[in-house]
Amino acid sequence: MAQDTSVSAHETIIVDSGSTDETLAIATRYNCRVVKIRKDEFTFGRSLNIGCSAAMGSKLVFISGHCIPADPHWLRNLTAPLDQDIAYSYGRQIGYETTKFSERQVFAKYFPTSVIEAPGGFFCNNANAALRSDIWAKHPFDEELTGLEDMELAKRLLAEKLQVRYVPEAPVFHIHDEPWQKIKLRYEREAIALQKIMPEIQLTFGDFLRYLAGGILHDCSEALNERRLLKLLPEIAMFRLMQYWGSYQGNRDHTKLSRNRKERYFYPKKSSK
Repeated sequence: MAQDTSVSAHETIIVDSGSTDETLAIATRYNCRVVKIRKDEFTFGRSLNIGCSAAMGSKLVFISGHCIPADPHWLRNLTAPLDQDIAYSYGRQIGYETTKFSERQVFAKYFPTSVIEAPGGFFCNNANAALRSDIWAKHPFDEELTGLEDMELAKRLLAEKLQVRYVPEAPVFHIHDEPWQKIKLRYEREAIALQKIMPEIQLTFGDFLRYLAGGILHDCSEALNERRLLKLLPEIAMFRLMQYWGSYQGNRDHTKLSRNRKERYFYPKKSSK
């Protein structure tokens, strides 16, 4: 959605790791700055640091390639807290028309309609976030993590008595239109990262079974309220299975990523089923 940018100047930077679609042509058409990262060097933290280093503004805004602003005031609302001595802000994420039902439940849990219901702690998400550039200069993103670089940074900032704020008034549509195997890989690599951020968290097979059952029952209840349970039941069961099986496997994985495994996590084949 087009943004109200009358309040401040802005620039758009795309960090490209070898896109093969029309991304670069579209970026050129709209006068975006493109900076490159080699595919074999890619991590989320490294690509973010490269983009931040190239930026010239005092506020750094991050939006995933899977996201679309859902409000014309998204940019203004997301960055407003940075003028109030807030170091890091993140906005609401909502499902799109193709979003899987259970993914919508995940968004509703972690990105509620009010600040009071927000997860709190050092939860944060760079799919829709803003960071003061002076803060980033002192606290760059961890380039070795397989994911959750946003939470890792938020944890460090809170330890330094800096503030992180949730901004529900800055929503984006997050379009995770992924095959099942890619969903599993996403939760697996995030669980690997979570080991380094919170090593005290250990998932047992019993935890996997309990979370799986709880997730399915919760989603079935919500689907029943919408009178869509029979239609959605197979999708609900498969999504929660991929989510929690991926999390369980990632939590138990203590090996260093090989190049092949790195490609598997960051560049899974679109045709995977």
